[in-house]
Amino acid sequence: MTFVNNNIFPVHHEILSREEKEKLLHQRAKVIWFTGLSGAGKTTLAKYLEEDLWKRGFLTQILDGDNVRSGINNNLGFSPDDRLENIRRIAEVSRLFLDCGIITINCFISPTEKLRDLAREIIGEKDFIEIFVNAPIGVCEERDVKGLYSRARRGEIKEFTGITAPFDAPIKFDMEIQTDLLSIEESVKKLLTLVLPSIQYS
Repeated sequence: MTFVNNNIFPVHHEILSREEKEKLLHQRAKVIWFTGLSGAGKTTLAKYLEEDLWKRGFLTQILDGDNVRSGINNNLGFSPDDRLENIRRIAEVSRLFLDCGIITINCFISPTEKLRDLAREIIGEKDFIEIFVNAPIGVCEERDVKGLYSRARRGEIKEFTGITAPFDAPIKFDMEIQTDLLSIEESVKKLLTLVLPSIQYS
């Protein structure tokens, strides 16, 4: 349920426009949304993609699940309602970055189509690039330096995606990156074929 406060008066029309900021930065703002299991490689790809875009002169911001949950969303757990609120807040923050003309690279499991649709609706279809970072769960467990999967299998972590909570494979993604089949360099090269045309300013 949306809470309506009659004492709030947005002033979006009074501040510099997104278009003016994109012109200053000489780029088109987009939200690149990485979805996939824990350990699939979302954050790793985001870091390498950001580094490549930075070298090309683009201004970016990475939003990562652990970082966001240690700050703005530190009051949320992993219940269905909390997962929904987690994604809602992230999407709203992403929209603020869009208004600043900044390319935002998001790394969130976002395990259901409902959650991804919510993010897409808030951010806007034309600004939302969904990347399915895909790897078999066995590969994700092998990469799990934090030991989260083993803890989840022992019952120490409740509502863990892929073990005790579902992950719905995306059906509306713009690109799939199979990180068990491609190297990081190959993955980033593939990503750039999709991302660069959408962010280049003309």
